[in-house]
Amino acid sequence: MNLQPQKILFGLDLQELTELAEGFAQPAYRGRQLFQALYRERIASADEITTLPRDFRAWLSTEGFTLGVPAIKTQFLSSDGTIRYLMELQDGETIETVWMPEGDDGEEGDGSDSESRSGSWRRATICVSSQVGCAVNCQFCLTALLGVKRNLTAGEIAGQVVVVLRERGVSPPLERVNLVFMGMGEPLLNYDNFTKAVRLLAEGVGIPESRMTVSTAGIVPRIHDLGQETIRPKLAISLTAPNDELRTRLMPINKKWNLEKLLGAAREFPLRPREKLTFEYVLLHRVNDSPQEARELVELLRGLRAKVNLIAWNSGPGLEFETPEDASVEEFQKVLIAAGIPAFLRKPRGRDIYAACGQLKRTVELRA
Repeated sequence: MNLQPQKILFGLDLQELTELAEGFAQPAYRGRQLFQALYRERIASADEITTLPRDFRAWLSTEGFTLGVPAIKTQFLSSDGTIRYLMELQDGETIETVWMPEGDDGEEGDGSDSESRSGSWRRATICVSSQVGCAVNCQFCLTALLGVKRNLTAGEIAGQVVVVLRERGVSPPLERVNLVFMGMGEPLLNYDNFTKAVRLLAEGVGIPESRMTVSTAGIVPRIHDLGQETIRPKLAISLTAPNDELRTRLMPINKKWNLEKLLGAAREFPLRPREKLTFEYVLLHRVNDSPQEARELVELLRGLRAKVNLIAWNSGPGLEFETPEDASVEEFQKVLIAAGIPAFLRKPRGRDIYAACGQLKRTVELRA
């Protein structure tokens, strides 16, 4: 379904909102009031901005301005408390966003409304999409089967976060909320909209940039650009193989930016004090999970201020890989730790609702 173009407020920054207000002969501070209402107060409609004069609100309505945030179409609750939201955009396309709460005792929450709305979770992570589908075509990822439909706007990226926070009843301050741009899409192939969304989330919504992480399959020129941003998330690089031959088979983007170029960009990336690069390594049974590949990975990352997140592959229909055995995962991790590389096994969240890493495919029907 294609809708007629609309004037969207959500996604405009302070300067753009100020210019909008001045276009209606309003003082500049009306732009700040709009900015505050959209992002910090997370209003649901322009009519709720009671700090604005009634005639200005009427003008916004007459001119066809709308908030334009994604709408929750369906949600799926996992046994571990994870919630996968299927969200609908203004043009009828859909994307997925994932809420992952953790309880006060360090265990996952039960996902209940009472838990989320009472604030009993210790912290929570929101996994955010940046494109409808994905163009990178990683062979082990369900999202790759969709291809890419289009980029999300800055408002659609930031809007996912606001919608989830509002639906979960999360109030400021937001230091307990982490954002990971690891949902559908490759964020660095939608660079301008992604970085604008990051600024809106930091300056407007109030989520510290230190609580944000972006994952990339390795868009080398944009990694260099990201390092120069004044406001930026932490960087995670999806690696999944310790040599070019294997990585090209699993991640075809390696043909364009091979490991030498990718690791060169990683070594040049300007890290803040105490900040580390994250390398994500999806373990595939008898493909890339042997001790020899672990030793190759050690040599590849030698000298980098980095940690490794190990992800045992999450299954999905249409993909021919297998989840590695626990013993293989543990041995792989031991090799890295023995070499002085911090290595963590990332516990899967929401596997039963297709919400885990690599499983986002706008799935409506769940397995029995």
